[in-house]
Amino acid sequence: MSPSAEERLSAARSLLQMVEEMIDGATIVDHRSRVVWFSAGQLALLGGVRLSDVVGQDIERVIPHSRLREVVETGQPQPLDIIQYGDTSLLVTRLPLRDETGTIIGAFAFALKNSIPHLRPIAERVHQLQSRLARMEQALSTTRSHRYTSEQILGASAAMREVGRLLRRAADVRSPVLLLGETGTGKEMIAHAIHAASGRVNRPFVAINVAAVPENLLEAEFFGVAPGAFTGAARQPRPGKFQIAHEGTLFLDEIGDMPLALQAKLLRALQDGEVEPVGSNQLARVDVRVIAATSRPLADMVRAGTFRQDLYYRLNVLSIRLPPLRERAGDIELLAGKFSERIAQSFAVAVRPLSRGALDLLEAHTWPGNVRELANVIEQAYVRSESERIDAADIAAALGMEAEPSAAQTPPSPRLSDAVEDLERRMITDALRRCGNRQAAARALGISRSNLYAKMQRHGLGESGAG
Repeated sequence: MSPSAEERLSAARSLLQMVEEMIDGATIVDHRSRVVWFSAGQLALLGGVRLSDVVGQDIERVIPHSRLREVVETGQPQPLDIIQYGDTSLLVTRLPLRDETGTIIGAFAFALKNSIPHLRPIAERVHQLQSRLARMEQALSTTRSHRYTSEQILGASAAMREVGRLLRRAADVRSPVLLLGETGTGKEMIAHAIHAASGRVNRPFVAINVAAVPENLLEAEFFGVAPGAFTGAARQPRPGKFQIAHEGTLFLDEIGDMPLALQAKLLRALQDGEVEPVGSNQLARVDVRVIAATSRPLADMVRAGTFRQDLYYRLNVLSIRLPPLRERAGDIELLAGKFSERIAQSFAVAVRPLSRGALDLLEAHTWPGNVRELANVIEQAYVRSESERIDAADIAAALGMEAEPSAAQTPPSPRLSDAVEDLERRMITDALRRCGNRQAAARALGISRSNLYAKMQRHGLGESGAG
């Protein structure tokens, strides 16, 4: 009789336990990438969590940047990967587990003790790269660099796992990337992470918010200014963002706010790899990888003639949609806990855990400001209260909710159907306000345009947000 999947997972655990003295840590997940087992060493690396508290959870909830799910989904082993746990470098091997038919039933990972010192060629190469980076940082002290890496992007939801997959793909190619998403979803963080994971990591990362620069200064900001180009101009040339980002990454935030006249010049710079500074007739060669981002519906703007179609196609080679927080089921608890840790560290106070009631309020909120709003709410909870934990009252105050009425004043509970109708009406109104037209609003709500019309009529919204 062939062993079952559970028996095979148990056998793998027994084998790893036998060689535990030789490894720094080991992990086993099942076919759904849920935790089956951690070795004692791995639990220590994770800060001393208890195995009983994490068994059955998605691996990313315990190790946010684990790549075991990739092994489960692809069946491809990852024999060598260097990861950091604090100041410790570990050489990790990840392998799939299969049954007798070859079906994937899980995966496991382990790190051999003292493996890095014995891999002299790799260690020497890492040392050379670190030395080179240190020299470049000293020589290019004015060069911009990334602030975030993929390890700082948290989320175990399916939507964020897809973002992580596309981020790694974007790091492997040279093509332009277009980041789409509402305000506060982390577009700039993703841009930094793509640069950090790419071959341009040692070169500049330069960001410019198109919406924040006056229109008459945008061309000079992008392409630079020749000496004496206009009255009051410096005698030395002033490079633009393209020249500063040479061989690196240029992040164009809020690209949808760029004037049409400048869009044509940007397109030429992207196509030809050349820029012409203001007041100059000399072209300068530039090698720049462009990442653009917008919270506006570019496709609708192209149809309306307010954004160039050819520039849209040039930028929209690899698009990554960052989901709003309300679509990231299960991520709010993870993010809130991480923000609590960061804020506690910055305030030099003990970390305050969130009560179940506080988490329920956070998960019920619609989050128009997305992740940025969530971080703000947690910080407000620290500032407003000195208690040892964050309770529902702290979150309600930070969200601007009224205090709960006393039992004697508590009104009768509304009917479920009325509550659903009210929620639907508010969501439609909010989508129309954010998106500006019905087609985009229907797409954001995940319904057809005709269905949206019917719901608007039923709720008496009339021509609100027509477009």
